Amino acid sequence: MKNSASVAAARRGARIGARQNSGGGRSGQWGAGHRIFVLPPALLLPILLLPALLLSALLTVRPVLAQDEDGAAISRGAYLFAAAGCAGCHTDVENDGPPLAGGRALETPFGIFYSPNITPDPETGIGDWTDADFLRALREGKAPDGSTYFPVFPYTSFTLIADADVADMWAYMRSLEPVTRENQAHDAAFPFGWRGLLPIWQWLHFDPGPMAADDGATLEIARGAYLVNALGHCGECHTPRGAMGAMDRDRWLAGTADGPEGGKIPNITPDIGTGIGAWSDAETLRVLESGMLPDFDVVGGGMGEVVRNSTSKLTESDRLAIVAYLRSLPAIENEEAAATQPEY
Repeated sequence: MKNSASVAAARRGARIGARQNSGGGRSGQWGAGHRIFVLPPALLLPILLLPALLLSALLTVRPVLAQDEDGAAISRGAYLFAAAGCAGCHTDVENDGPPLAGGRALETPFGIFYSPNITPDPETGIGDWTDADFLRALREGKAPDGSTYFPVFPYTSFTLIADADVADMWAYMRSLEPVTRENQAHDAAFPFGWRGLLPIWQWLHFDPGPMAADDGATLEIARGAYLVNALGHCGECHTPRGAMGAMDRDRWLAGTADGPEGGKIPNITPDIGTGIGAWSDAETLRVLESGMLPDFDVVGGGMGEVVRNSTSKLTESDRLAIVAYLRSLPAIENEEAAATQPEY
């Protein structure tokens, strides 16, 4: 019995590696007469090296995985950034300004506002912003120092963007080349240049928060609504405004004769006479893709920029979703901003 126990113990030792003299068997001790099984050096060396090999593999694989994840976020963010049309407002094309370095003059009834540098330059751009800073800017219209942005920055629409999309946009923007360019002071009419009044304006006219789901909408229409109302912020130009500059929600996307820079912005509701209700789906899709109107003229001005920088870069399915959403809107008549007028 004693010899059998010794052999069994030795076999168990061979299966689990070299035992310490004080290791535990069934009795909790090794007897003085038991032999200690020692692995040959040829087998012991690979076992000793195994943790180091595993650690090396992890250190090699993890950065690659992180890069893949970052690359995917940047790619998604680039698409969302284009859908949001940020390049148009934040690039001073007229004066050959660097992309996204700001300085474009935006004329409004309240004065001239100059877009800021949104490159990742830490001194003159937004390179020192945190993730929370970027989210708060879009969601709440607040700067990192807590001050309120003028609503010429369309946070009233960007607040609807989903958190995950905000994160991807931020990943893309951090990957861009920083440009050093100081921001230009706004030239707003009195008293509209007072930032201290903006919290009151927000309290009256701004409802922050991501876009709520419409249970009655199809997936395609819901996607189109998100592209139009959140990312594309089309209502900022295509919706009439009140005396304090807030969008008139009862006339959503019905156009205005006094749009940005004093131009007419057309009615894009499905009204037959003054909107785009007489346009076919294919004609509406072609406007988004190439800017060509049903009468074979082409859009110009701000809408030309939107097509060039944004809608032409969308997937076909996203453009179709926009068409489906516009078709689903209530038809609103607005002779002052008819989509068929040649100024469009």
